[in-house]
Amino acid sequence: MSHLLRRGEGRTGPFELAVTPASAGWGYSGLRVLDMGIGQRVSFHTGDAETIVLPLSGGCDVTCDDERLTLTGRRSVFSRVTDFAYLPRDSSVTIRAGNGGRFALPSALATSKLPFRYGPAESVPVELRGAGQASRQVNNFCTPESFEAERLIAVEVLTPGGNWSSYPPHKHDETTEDEIALEEIYYFEVAGSPSGAPGAGFQRVYGHPGHDIDICAEVRSGDVVLIPYGWHGPSMAAPGYDLYYLNVMAGAGERRWLFSDDPVHGWVRGSWSHQEMDPRLPLTSIRERRRS
Repeated sequence: MSHLLRRGEGRTGPFELAVTPASAGWGYSGLRVLDMGIGQRVSFHTGDAETIVLPLSGGCDVTCDDERLTLTGRRSVFSRVTDFAYLPRDSSVTIRAGNGGRFALPSALATSKLPFRYGPAESVPVELRGAGQASRQVNNFCTPESFEAERLIAVEVLTPGGNWSSYPPHKHDETTEDEIALEEIYYFEVAGSPSGAPGAGFQRVYGHPGHDIDICAEVRSGDVVLIPYGWHGPSMAAPGYDLYYLNVMAGAGERRWLFSDDPVHGWVRGSWSHQEMDPRLPLTSIRERRRS
């Protein structure tokens, strides 16, 4: 599988996108995306992966084996922080989208079967990172500190137009005292223009000795970048177009998010103490915001 997938290129069955450990050529991280019409139902089995149902737009009912819950969801990723559902491995699942919607299913290979659970939007920690033109918002809905899972780590990042995030460039492709090896998936959405024209952002990934990778690509809504290794960043939001991405991470080791900055650019972190946070942040909260 290519490291860059355009919207629709990973289509499998009912899923607009289906990245599995086998298709990605790695061991743990996965992501599927459902684009559902009004009243549509999709049923699937989680197999050997723990999975989250994360509304990108719209709400849905989620039935897992003999239990059911309802996700309020949101109008878009730029309108509010959403609630979500955790699906255990070895479970039969049906998602029903009453008014239609778009739903991300981040996943990770798991050996334990944890309970089917609801994740309220009110419990999602919203963090502002960086400063100046490196300011961004991180919704830590499935991190080791915020939500129980076996291996899965997943967050949402919102970057105001004209800013850079995933910066300084960093990596987590080996296990040392400074890093824990994690395979990572970036799924993108880009806010449109006032006229409704689609927007675009940019993503950079580059390698180091023994880990060759070279991506510098325009990304649009629904595009995906797979990062098995290498330095990744910046994720660049073009002026006028806010950028969203979903990060999905998992690996063989301890469920921790440890990374190393590219030493060429790591000094940038030290400059943030002299800069203000972008006043446009936070872009979203648990309250619905009227945005494109």
